[in-house]
Amino acid sequence: MSHTAHIPSHRKPRRSASKLALRAGVAGGVLSTIAVAGAAGPANAEPVTETIEMPTLGSLDIDLASAVSASAEASQQEALDLSLQAQENAAIEKAAKDAKKAKAEADRKAEAEKAEKARAEARERASRTQARTSLSASSSSSDSGSSSSADSSSQVATGSAAAIVAFARAQIGDAYISGGTGPNSWDCSGLVQAAYRQAGVDLPRISSSQSSMGTSVSLSNLQPGDILYWGSRSGSYHVAIYVGGGKYVGAQNPSTGVVERSLDWDMPSGAVRIL
Repeated sequence: MSHTAHIPSHRKPRRSASKLALRAGVAGGVLSTIAVAGAAGPANAEPVTETIEMPTLGSLDIDLASAVSASAEASQQEALDLSLQAQENAAIEKAAKDAKKAKAEADRKAEAEKAEKARAEARERASRTQARTSLSASSSSSDSGSSSSADSSSQVATGSAAAIVAFARAQIGDAYISGGTGPNSWDCSGLVQAAYRQAGVDLPRISSSQSSMGTSVSLSNLQPGDILYWGSRSGSYHVAIYVGGGKYVGAQNPSTGVVERSLDWDMPSGAVRIL
């Protein structure tokens, strides 16, 4: 063992560079304070000591953390505002596209309904033309000596038929409305149903059912109060009431309303007798 093993070392421990810098700064601050005080006062004045508080590292850390937090909150709010604006713009764009699509669909349906209506009117005209042609051929081949009650102007309605004819004629000039059942607007079957109710007869509501009632009669053997129909008997699309004298009363269409017409104006396909 060395003879110096138990002898403590008298060498001072080394101070770290940061501690030396801190002490140097504090010492410098104190010396500056003393120098300022000495220079400002008179030679025989007592020295004035003024302590200048230096900001601590802790307070600087708090201020820095607050600034960082405020900046983060501002950035987060700005991002949220941008996100909401983007969502709002997307919703507006979607609503505009949906509205445009709905309009296009509505226009397409309207065009389809218009085309279907035109086809239905064409079918109705064709059916009436065919009925007129068939009736003309039948009339030309019949006995020339036979008399037709449809051509007679001397027919007078009596009894229940008179009530039906009077009611039908009282509605001439009323408007035509699809589904109308009175008292001031009618469709064809609504008028026929109401007229027969005056005679105590309850008829079905629609024309095809009304023309299926009673007994089929020839157009050359009509009587006042008979129901005229256009189309087939079980599938008629229009009905009216024969009032005598070769004429009928019916709710014709929206442009004419309830009118009295000659059979020649629009020859029916057939007739049925209820009474």
